[in-house]
Amino acid sequence: MAAGGEASAARAHHGLWPYVQMARVDHWFKNAFMLAGVILALFVEPALLRLDVVPVLLLALLSTCLVASSNYVLNELLDASYDRKHPVKKHRPAAAEKVRRRYALAEWLALGALGIGLGLLVNRLFAATALSLWVMGVVYNVKPIRSKELPYLDVLSESINNPIRLLLGWLPLIQDRVPPISLVFSYWMVGAFFMALKRFAEYRTIGDRATAISYRRSFKHYNEERLLVSVFFYAIAAALFAGVFIVRYHLELILGIPVGAGFLAWYLKLGLQPDSPVQNPERLYRERGFLVYSVVCLAVFVMLMFVRIPALYEAFNVDLVKTAPLWVIER
Repeated sequence: MAAGGEASAARAHHGLWPYVQMARVDHWFKNAFMLAGVILALFVEPALLRLDVVPVLLLALLSTCLVASSNYVLNELLDASYDRKHPVKKHRPAAAEKVRRRYALAEWLALGALGIGLGLLVNRLFAATALSLWVMGVVYNVKPIRSKELPYLDVLSESINNPIRLLLGWLPLIQDRVPPISLVFSYWMVGAFFMALKRFAEYRTIGDRATAISYRRSFKHYNEERLLVSVFFYAIAAALFAGVFIVRYHLELILGIPVGAGFLAWYLKLGLQPDSPVQNPERLYRERGFLVYSVVCLAVFVMLMFVRIPALYEAFNVDLVKTAPLWVIER
């Protein structure tokens, strides 16, 4: 059968749904990491808390989601031969040969172009940052770099999407400054903590080292001990960078440290479970207790970001960078 005939047969049998699946719309929740950038921008410029910024933020969110979907399509297409060796991912459309390569490549380019094009409607800096998110998808998946096959660099190059998303939340509101670098690095290390724990859970679930290596080449270096040590390193680094941000910019957040530590500890507990749910973060909504606690953490973070408690400054003898709060708690 000619190539065109094969393509027609594939479309007739599977339709468009496999291509929709490759875009992984259910993973769009990860773009909630943009929210920290939005909150930070409103902390720096409280006057931006207006209804007229909502359409711009929604456009920024849609742009980011489309670029992320472009990266998911590329990831699945280039990982098909490896996914066939995974007990669950072998059912993905590309691994199950439900899509045509040329159409998947066209989908990858179209989603990326549309996402970055919408980003230009937000502003140029936002579009350039959206482009960097797309480029990191290429770095992560495409040879000769294909960073996902390099131990530690796989985690760091994937988790750098966290601070990129922080910028994607910040830039629709503020373009003449960048967020504090201490927070950017903390956000990066939190993402690395999540990703390293995902690697650990994957390794344990596969259960056989030879099979794990055939699925993901970085597992040739990794083992459970090395992955857990890296998880610990990323968590400590995230905490230290967050501490720098808190002491320099907003001491009130020190009251949220126990809540944040509880969040990381709970996530670690989930990561240590057999067939851990952290392998598929998009399904963590099934962990109802953790989901509720995550909402509580967000509420505490938002509340502390926009409040001032002068007694803390006296107790810790700290003079912070001055940023006007939305309200002040007087003694």
